[in-house]
Amino acid sequence: MSLLIECDKESGVAVVTLDRPQKHNAIDLETAAELTAVWRQFRFDDSVRAVVITGAGEKAFCTGIDRGVEVPQPPSPYTIDDPLVAIGPKACDLWKPVIAAVNGMACGGAFYLLGESEFIVADERATFFDPHTTYGMVSAYEAIYMAQRMPFGEVARMSLMGTAERLSARRAYEIGLVSELAAPGGALAAALVSAEVIASYPPAAVEGTVRAVWAASAPARAQAVAQAPQLIGLGNLPADQQAGLFGKRQPGFRLR
Repeated sequence: MSLLIECDKESGVAVVTLDRPQKHNAIDLETAAELTAVWRQFRFDDSVRAVVITGAGEKAFCTGIDRGVEVPQPPSPYTIDDPLVAIGPKACDLWKPVIAAVNGMACGGAFYLLGESEFIVADERATFFDPHTTYGMVSAYEAIYMAQRMPFGEVARMSLMGTAERLSARRAYEIGLVSELAAPGGALAAALVSAEVIASYPPAAVEGTVRAVWAASAPARAQAVAQAPQLIGLGNLPADQQAGLFGKRQPGFRLR
């Protein structure tokens, strides 16, 4: 198992932990399948009224897809098989509130999870970045998800700068990506405080409010996501050329 799942029936809060710290909590096919399964399972569990998702260890919340994963792609540039497309709660039709507790790095495919959480609590040491362009890949789904949560110029900068720049937790808080900063090591505890409050309210009212909040941006996001497969298919370098770019270090300065 690549996930740890803890459910507190008294508080109504479940904690889902990506448990691959040796891989910086990168998502392989097994983890992707487990995430899809747990979100779908929570739809039928009345004892779970709010969820916190986090990553094991201090170094990373999640660093996206495990680079060891090989997913054969159709030859058409107008379609792709994306192994992360159903790892988020909304993609699995779960409308119970989900809070992300971010420790360490959150990059690339982590934005599928952050983009479908209600809000984000981050450790002061957390950083956010998107490595796609550095390695000859189009940031499509990731940029689209973040464009719903960040000012246009900020998401464009993060998406285009690749590994050359990391967004600090402080800056992420200032621009509204992060709703609360926690002391080092305190993101999960802080997220649990909010989750327990929300879980104490009538579930139907909470879930209806979640749906209402997401309805405000759903049409624009759906239209944008529909374009993602062909943008990726047309813009990504072939896999062997991408591999040749990995390991080349960028300046790595941080945006404060």
